[in-house]
Amino acid sequence: MNIYVGNLPYSYTSADLERLFTEYGAVSSAQVIVDRETGRSRGFGFVEMDDARSAARAIDELHGSPVEGRRLTVNEARPRRRRRVRSYER
Repeated sequence: MNIYVGNLPYSYTSADLERLFTEYGAVSSAQVIVDRETGRSRGFGFVEMDDARSAARAIDELHGSPVEGRRLTVNEARPRRRRRVRSYER
């Protein structure tokens, strides 16, 4: 299951995110999304867990929980929408 994690502290790394979720089960991948230009965290990320039960438990227990003074938003990630190509990007 792919999990969206929002409102992350900007100091959080992908390793921190993985560590947070391994308490609930095996993590296939964890990635904090960073700004391409600055390399700074954008305050959200994604975690992939193969076991749906573990993922559901992680979502239930982590959603709204405080991490470094911020309340996390944790839910099942929605599928990516295709980006429209703007005329100036071609």
